[in-house]
Amino acid sequence: MNLPDIEQITQDLAEQVTELMNERQLDDPLLVGIRTGGVWVAERLNDTLKCTDDVASLDISFYRDDFTRHGLHPKVQGSELPDSIEDRHIILIDDVIMSGRTIRAAMNELFDYGRPASITLVCLLDIGRRELPIQPDLCGATLALNDGQLVKLTGPRPLVLTLA
Repeated sequence: MNLPDIEQITQDLAEQVTELMNERQLDDPLLVGIRTGGVWVAERLNDTLKCTDDVASLDISFYRDDFTRHGLHPKVQGSELPDSIEDRHIILIDDVIMSGRTIRAAMNELFDYGRPASITLVCLLDIGRRELPIQPDLCGATLALNDGQLVKLTGPRPLVLTLA
């Protein structure tokens, strides 16, 4: 399977986000990346979008619904968000959406910081396999993988996609 060109899909995604911001009249949204790959994608998008705030980051380790089964990831870094996101338009960014559980955990954490005006979900890649009814508003590319295959983003510079 040929993986999409990472530079092309990040550029396409930045154009889609710009278009969406214009359509919805989102002035100065807060870009929030989900650690780790989502933060890298958010930083790349912010290079183009030039939002006022720095990219915020979420570490959803404590919000995962499999936390009691798998324990804490050894590299928990903590989240870096403004003190309040009350009434802010949030663009939530992840590298790969699969089951939807990571996004659910991220939204739970966001609401602990306040009630945003809106949350727009942007993902670099969608590989399907949903377990929850969560879909991205914008997606760079959709991949149909074989059972057992996963895609991994490494980075941050350069960003590289690999199959596992």
